[in-house]
Amino acid sequence: MKICILTQPLGHNYGGIMQNYALQKVLKKMGHEVWTEDRRPNKETLLIKIKKIPFVRFLFGKKKIEKTLTPSIAEKDIIERNTRKFIKDNIQTTIPIYSSNKKELLKYNFDAYIVGSDQVWRPRYSYGLYNYFLDFTKGLHVKRIAYAASFGVDNWEFTDEQTKKCKKFSKQFDIVSVREDSGIELCKSHLGIDAIHVLDPTLLLEKEDYVKLIESKRESNSGLYTYILDESQEKNKIIKIISSKLNLIKSTVMPELKFQTLGNNPLTKCSLAYVSDWLSGFYNADFIFTDSFHGTIFSIIFNKQFITIANKDRGIARFSSLLKLFGLENRLIFSINELTDTLITNRINYDLVNKNKEKMQKISMDFLKQI
Repeated sequence: MKICILTQPLGHNYGGIMQNYALQKVLKKMGHEVWTEDRRPNKETLLIKIKKIPFVRFLFGKKKIEKTLTPSIAEKDIIERNTRKFIKDNIQTTIPIYSSNKKELLKYNFDAYIVGSDQVWRPRYSYGLYNYFLDFTKGLHVKRIAYAASFGVDNWEFTDEQTKKCKKFSKQFDIVSVREDSGIELCKSHLGIDAIHVLDPTLLLEKEDYVKLIESKRESNSGLYTYILDESQEKNKIIKIISSKLNLIKSTVMPELKFQTLGNNPLTKCSLAYVSDWLSGFYNADFIFTDSFHGTIFSIIFNKQFITIANKDRGIARFSSLLKLFGLENRLIFSINELTDTLITNRINYDLVNKNKEKMQKISMDFLKQI
């Protein structure tokens, strides 16, 4: 089949890039021709979304919002040049498709559309939300599939109008699967559809599949690898405690600065590292500390000792559902008060973890084969 994957826009998020890479690779191994929509926001859509943030309006004022929070196309190209190289080399994408116009996408004559993974069904993250419920495919003779679609949270964030429309669109899907166990109940209660629980696409590939992407980086420094999306004083304190307890040197590949705090510094200080460098950090680490969902996943894939701190704003349900699958709920902490010497030094039993992963891999792959 000729398949199109719809997911969150690629470019700045390593986890988003890797889940799309993994799903496309798995589908290609099954013999399909696979593309990913090169999703782009309309400028006015993005600006309206930003203006809805009360604190941002208060802090900067309406006229300064766009300049302060959103890099220009040229600036974005510099920030994402290394991650976009990976996308160009490893992910087949369509031409740029803007959220308000799907005519160009329909010209590809796809046989099937797969929505997922990532938080595609979380309204606050998804401009053009109805696109992720395949509103534009009405009347087309195509397969409509949701693979590991995520709401991100275990509560309902849709407005009444969004619920009404998405419920209607979701009825057109041939089959639906979700990434979190809580998503099954959300689908049932609010959309009136049945869903099954499957793995994030990154977990469908094996460790060796990712090692191939970092061959030249395999001898990098080990130590305490940190992948932190939202820095805080508390997280920095935790890093110091773990580093001291295990006598490990901290390393990270995250940019020195974020665009919003760049000031007069050169733009290169907020450029993202190569995907191979990001992956090699997990591969070589002795211990990992992260607040990222996919940071947690790659810690598991590479069978590393790790601690995850809950990232409340980005959705806790993702973490709890993932770790429950592998019996690793104790690796998730919510504050520094839960950090203990025992948690830092106790070793994870990866024999049991990998057996659980194999079981869920079979369920997930059977789902893809079925459709």
